[in-house]
Amino acid sequence: MSAEGPLPPAAPRGRPGCLLVPVRTKTGIALLHDEGSGNAYDVRVKLTKEVLTIQKQDVICVSGSNPSANAPPSPSSPIANEPKYEKRWLDTLSVPLSMARISRCKAGTEKLRSSAFEVLALDGVSTGVLQFYTAQESADWLRAVSANISDLTLQNMKMANKCCSPCDQVVHMGWVNERLEGADSSQTFRPKFLALRGASFYIFSSPPVSTLDWVRAEKIYNLCEVLFKVHKFWLTDDCWLQANFYLGLHDFDLEDQRPYCFSVMVGHGKGHFFNVELGSELAVWEKSFQRATFMEVQRTGSKTYMCSWQGEVLCFTVDFAVGFTCFDSKTKNVLWRFRFSQLKGSSDDGKTRVKLLFQNLDTKQIEMKELEFQDLTAVLHCVHSFIAAKVASVDPAFVDSQSVARKYMCSN
Repeated sequence: MSAEGPLPPAAPRGRPGCLLVPVRTKTGIALLHDEGSGNAYDVRVKLTKEVLTIQKQDVICVSGSNPSANAPPSPSSPIANEPKYEKRWLDTLSVPLSMARISRCKAGTEKLRSSAFEVLALDGVSTGVLQFYTAQESADWLRAVSANISDLTLQNMKMANKCCSPCDQVVHMGWVNERLEGADSSQTFRPKFLALRGASFYIFSSPPVSTLDWVRAEKIYNLCEVLFKVHKFWLTDDCWLQANFYLGLHDFDLEDQRPYCFSVMVGHGKGHFFNVELGSELAVWEKSFQRATFMEVQRTGSKTYMCSWQGEVLCFTVDFAVGFTCFDSKTKNVLWRFRFSQLKGSSDDGKTRVKLLFQNLDTKQIEMKELEFQDLTAVLHCVHSFIAAKVASVDPAFVDSQSVARKYMCSN
């Protein structure tokens, strides 16, 4: 396989290739594969910052007689007027990369294509399956196309943020694949577009391109009440066990070939399971969720939930500056108050009841406070968000130290 320009340097041993800086423009040869008929033929692929163009080779007349010419050829120079033909690459399809997405899975299956992927435009137009001759070349092209899509998405975010208030800014958005559970316990993935904006986490079936589209999201969740979790990542099977052992992740499934996975747990114990195409994307989503959540915690300042204990209706407040406060919903009398640093442990029944263990600063004794909430999961996630944001405000290095994806990607 040939390509214009020198090949990029190979990644150092033991270091993920996704750390390389991708080339924004490039040209190369690929095999356009028709998975339906099984036919395949060479095409030239041209990448620019905004478009991925597919070119097919054709024979064209470059000089000599032209059947469509008005004047007949001169009989005195028959050789000079003989038509000359050349093989040239001609544009057959141009796919805009703005809001485009990449798919590496075979149609109708959950299996990853070998050294191949397709790019789908916002309107659904596809490049077709582009098969590359080596895994390294496929990875280089995948990173380059993904980087250009990310750059254009960032431009769209900046334009959208010009029309938004400071408290309603878009922090990050992009395509993922969501795992859906069928009635027969079967699993399938569907493309979804996620966005972190202001106080909310959005799930769309297609990207929002206008202001009105934001209210048409499939799901909208409060960022303070969701919990982001990295599940697994890596490209090759022989690295899975190593990566999961290093990270302490034991919930991986070798039958599932989708390597870059994360979940977002929401209220009432429910959640969404997603995957992305590159490890670098996973790291960006993890970092973006942390940033968006911390920003929202600081903007909100506090959140109050109705709760009960022994027949009494109470209010439980999580405050970024104060800590935890519980007060009577009717009289507003404060029953107890503790700072975040005084929380020494907790346990819950997985349904409605939680036990919070606080250390009394005067007696140094542990005091247990038991409460019941209608949506216990949302409250626990909120407590986690506020404590993490508080620690991050004191120790900026805390965010990076807690980043699972970045920890492994930068370990070597």
